[in-house]
Parts: sequence; structure tokens; C-alpha cells
Amino acid sequence: MLQSIIPQLVFMGIVSSPAVLTQGRIFGEKIPLKGALHIVRSRSRHILAFRNNASYERFKEARLLWGNLLISARSLTSQILCYVPPGSDSTHIARTLIACIYALKHELRRTDPVPDLLPLLGRARTEALHRTFYKSTALLNDVRRDVADLQTRSLASETKRWMFDAQINELGKAIGGCERIASTPIPFSYSVLLHRTVYAYCILLPFGLVDSTEFFTPLLCVFISYTLIALEAIASEVAVPFSVAPNELALDAITRNIERSILELRGCKIPDEVVPVRPYQLT
Repeated sequence: MLQSIIPQLVFMGIVSSPAVLTQGRIFGEKIPLKGALHIVRSRSRHILAFRNNASYERFKEARLLWGNLLISARSLTSQILCYVPPGSDSTHIARTLIACIYALKHELRRTDPVPDLLPLLGRARTEALHRTFYKSTALLNDVRRDVADLQTRSLASETKRWMFDAQINELGKAIGGCERIASTPIPFSYSVLLHRTVYAYCILLPFGLVDSTEFFTPLLCVFISYTLIALEAIASEVAVPFSVAPNELALDAITRNIERSILELRGCKIPDEVVPVRPYQLT
């Protein structure tokens, strides 16, 4: 996050310099700010803690939902392979299921799904699907229709169909949960209040510290500002877990992992693993 907040840190360094030159005077008057700083720091700490917790809970829930997608997709594939006679439409169901996962990824990121869906569904099905808005739901409905067709053709009993349907319901719940997170951001008022409180504290900080830290005030203020502003920036980024930012969910790797798992169960050749790219990595 350091590169993205360098302008703010430079601004705080510039703001701290006049406090040293004027010995903490504002408009020529010495104003005691230690008590006010304590109040502002306490408020900003509580608001920042709430925002960080709320953002991480969204990130954590999003990861759990995608983990459930993996589990349910594996279970459904395994059940069809084990409980349905060979020679049925298991290949068609598997490709539709993989396409459903890719479609969900693109829905959450608001990107074009055609490059991923075309190899799985073919041009005709992809073009027909392009006219629908909730593509992942439409593809999951196709999976359910194919499973019902297995029972119609006496390839699966009603009990087995109910078992398959339970996994499809779990997939639907995960898709709905992801849509809920994507369509319900953290209220804007919390972000504005946190942003203003943090910057108010950082701007007032050098005038409250200059008597005790003197020429070290700018350096200390920049360091304290870095921790607060970076935490705010991280909270804002993590609160949107489906974006393509470096600290978000690695959906490319997760969707590929689900595809590889389904294909491996079917004994098919699996594509290469996608390794998440991180701009910085601690060693």
C-alpha cells in the first residue's frame, strides 16, 4: 500500500514543517492540543477498528463462499460419476458446471466472460447465454435441468436426483451470497467519517507533538500517519473482495482450481495451475 499513499505522506510531511517553524502556533497563538488529540485519536481508533473488522468479515465470508463452491462442485461431480451409469451426459454437465463458476467470477468483476465460456459451451450456447443477465444462475439451472433429465431417462432414481439437487442448492446459496456481498457495500457515511477523522488527527498531530519532539516532529508524524492512512486504504480495498486489486481474492486461481478438480475427477487432462501474482512478497 505504500506506493498508493506516498502523496498523502508527503502532504503530512509538508504540514508538519510549519509546526516546527512556528513552535506549534496557529495564527500566532499557542493552542494546547494534547487533550483534543487524545479525543480525536480515541474516536479514530474506534472507527478504524470497526471499519477494519467489517471489511475483513466481508473478505472472510467471500472466501468461505468460494470454498463452498469448490466443495459442492466436487461433490456433485463425484456423485454423478459414481451413481449414474457410464455413457450418460456427465461430460456435458461437468462443462456446464465449470462454465457456471467462470460466469460467476466475471459477474462479480463485471468483466467479459466470453473468452472463458466459449471453449466450454461452444459459440451457439455462449451467444444464447450472452442475452441473459445472471449467467451463472442460468447455467446452474441448465445443470439442474440435465440432472432432472437423467431421472426422466431412468438413469438416476428419484432418491439420487434429490441427492444431486442438494448439491445444486448449495451452489445456488454460494452464488447468492457472493451477489449479496458485491451488491451491498459498506455504507458510504462510515468511509467519509473515518477518512475525515484520520486526516484531522494527522493534521493536528504535529502541533501537539512539537513541544516534546521538536525537529523530529515531521518524521514521527509521517510514520504515525503512514500507519493510520495505510490501515484506512487496506480496509477500503479489502471491503471489495471480488475486484482485481492485489489484496483481493485470487478468483482467477480459485476458478482454475475448481476446474482442475472437476476435470481430474473425470480423468481428463487438467490445465495448468494459475499462481496468484502479488506485487510484493515478504521473504
